[in-house]
Amino acid sequence: MESPTRILLADDHALVRQGLRLIIDAEPDLKVVAEASDGAEAVRACDPEEVDLAILDIAMPRMTGLQAAREISRRAPGVRILFLSMYDNEQYFFAALKAGASGYVLKSVVDRDLIEACRSAMRGEPFLYPGAVTALIREYLSREENAPESILTPREEEIIKLVAEGHSSKEIAETLTISVKTVERHRTNILAKLGMRDRLDLTKYAIRTGLVEP
Repeated sequence: MESPTRILLADDHALVRQGLRLIIDAEPDLKVVAEASDGAEAVRACDPEEVDLAILDIAMPRMTGLQAAREISRRAPGVRILFLSMYDNEQYFFAALKAGASGYVLKSVVDRDLIEACRSAMRGEPFLYPGAVTALIREYLSREENAPESILTPREEEIIKLVAEGHSSKEIAETLTISVKTVERHRTNILAKLGMRDRLDLTKYAIRTGLVEP
């Protein structure tokens, strides 16, 4: 049987820590090996030889969970990090991801989600509560809406596709009913726009952007 995941539990409320410890220690594959009442204590207690997973409250005195996570990630990059929070707050959630968190668990549903979040973190999988997933999708769509349009024209994309499919300049000219000289001019412009050198680079770009199948 594998050794249980060794957990550091950091929360400034002793009763909360006690309750969380009861939930965690009831599982055979998880074990609380250290506790901390603030972020600074958590950093000191997070020995990478003794701890596999740090569970940090976002809001703690002296040093917040976010500050502690950044320091733990620097000192002990192999230790996974989960955040606990009372707040279903996108700002906190994105800050947690930037601080290196493997997951974000709301205290209101900690009895339901904490164990699965611990196991997900140790598998290298992110654990996100439903509202966080919605926030990620909204953020992604917002970025897509504000992203600049492709720097290539539809005609240039046509030519890249045909180049990637192995067609010669003459064949491309015949397919698009343009001159070979025009094809070569487009190709030169495309290489310059994309900062590329040759057909191989163009083929890789076409595959990466979905213009052709690999």
